[in-house]
Amino acid sequence: MENLAQNHTSRREFMGQLGLLTAASFLPATVFGAAKPHFEISLAEFSLAGSLFSGKLKNMDFPAKAKNDFGINAVEYVSMFWADKAKDQAYLNELKQRTTDLGVQNVLIMVDAEGDLGASDASLRRKAVENHYKWVDAAKFLGCHSIRVNMDGDGTPEEIMKAGVDGYGKLVEYGQKAGIGVIIENHITISTNPDWLVALLKQVNNPYAGCLPDFGNFIQREKPKAMTLEAFKDSKIIHEYDKYDGVKKLMPFAKGVSAKTHFFDENGACTDTDFEKMMPIVNKGLSKNFKGFVGIEYEGGFMKMMGAKENYLDEDAGIRATKALLEKARM
Repeated sequence: MENLAQNHTSRREFMGQLGLLTAASFLPATVFGAAKPHFEISLAEFSLAGSLFSGKLKNMDFPAKAKNDFGINAVEYVSMFWADKAKDQAYLNELKQRTTDLGVQNVLIMVDAEGDLGASDASLRRKAVENHYKWVDAAKFLGCHSIRVNMDGDGTPEEIMKAGVDGYGKLVEYGQKAGIGVIIENHITISTNPDWLVALLKQVNNPYAGCLPDFGNFIQREKPKAMTLEAFKDSKIIHEYDKYDGVKKLMPFAKGVSAKTHFFDENGACTDTDFEKMMPIVNKGLSKNFKGFVGIEYEGGFMKMMGAKENYLDEDAGIRATKALLEKARM
């Protein structure tokens, strides 16, 4: 749940395949021919949040839906939809076998609600780091290249930075041992500031660190009091950053991109992000850094579930509309 003031955006409490060239040693050996585009298209599970929260769709069936309904062969999971299964080896075995049988690649796991990596209290910060270990291990088993984390804490931006270099840095070290990237999404609070996030990544200075630029997440808010649409609407906006400039600043550290969408006009153009302006920025960064995945993250289904009154497309239609824009950008 983010950027409600600009895009009526909201969402959960991670990213593209193949990171910085300096990180190439830990990334999957996916090689595209010279004539192919700079990125492949993946599907972020949150695009189907309405169906998942309602029970209409299960996490185990998500890869099949991506492949059979949308022709997408790469998936990005969200931890909240299988939070109790991260250490369930039988579950992981079945999920891996299903994706293998389908020919679907597991790209990453977006991890939420595991604590603040920038908490000022050292014991809470350590607990948050350790809470993420199981997701690093699950990502490793499934063949993902990374987990996506949130970067938050308490105190001033400088204090969160100092604590984050410690907490996030320690988690990145754990990921490095497993060969798994740990990447930060610009998301809701301090990490929506691209300059702050770049400074953090420079201090951590590890090839397994990186970010997941999200088109819709450049409005910094106070931490909401609850995970509800009303709480996010009521949370104070601290600053709004230019999304195009933000993505440009983050791309040198990106190991994937989250193409968030909400609304479309009658010609199929996204009205909350100008893809004709944004995708050249992404493509330029991708061509320098990696050939990986841009993930579809359509939030209309979630917003409708949360009671939003705007005229959102249904989940399937929103996913297809976003896919069409990404396919156009690859031409």
